[in-house]
Amino acid sequence: MSASRPAPDALLLMGTHCPWCPGVLESLNKLLADGAIASLETVNIEEQPGLAADLDVRTVPWVRIGPFELEGLRSERELREWADKAGSANGLAAYLDELLSSGGIDKALGLVRRDPAGRDALLMLFADPETQLNTRIGISAIMEDLDGSELLQGLVEPLGELTRHAEARIRGDACHYLGLSGSTKAAIYIRPLLQDNDADVREVAAESLARLKG
Repeated sequence: MSASRPAPDALLLMGTHCPWCPGVLESLNKLLADGAIASLETVNIEEQPGLAADLDVRTVPWVRIGPFELEGLRSERELREWADKAGSANGLAAYLDELLSSGGIDKALGLVRRDPAGRDALLMLFADPETQLNTRIGISAIMEDLDGSELLQGLVEPLGELTRHAEARIRGDACHYLGLSGSTKAAIYIRPLLQDNDADVREVAAESLARLKG
């Protein structure tokens, strides 16, 4: 754990008849002992089912380390890596990448809606040319869900900066998301793309401006 960031707290939901829970508990206790996590709370959901219902947890073991919610069997190495990533923008981006690549769009959307750091992490993933296609599809689904929202309007400036990205697909997607924002401020970033050297980007720019005018 970086000296500039405090160790995260951890929560483990487990069950009496869960065969993997004792191993995860043992791993978390090791992290607690060496300071990788600051505290560890354990709850047996068979004895206290209310918390699992509140957190919409349907399988155990379930671990929360800082902002990260991890389902199923996790090794000590994995848990330690997530503990080390807690509190960092790169760590949050990695978490969103895992969620989106595995179909956890609703959970990712919830994080983006409630946490400004989640929005920054989403844009970090979007701007990275190495981000995989299935994650990009998840990013697009989130942006479509935010269509016309104040939250998306608040992302106009960073999305506008990405209309100058070296990769045409990122310029085009940024332009599309700006069109979804419904913000009149988006037009100043979209208009230059009408002259973009990529035909697909020019087409997206025309469609996005028409959407804003409409």
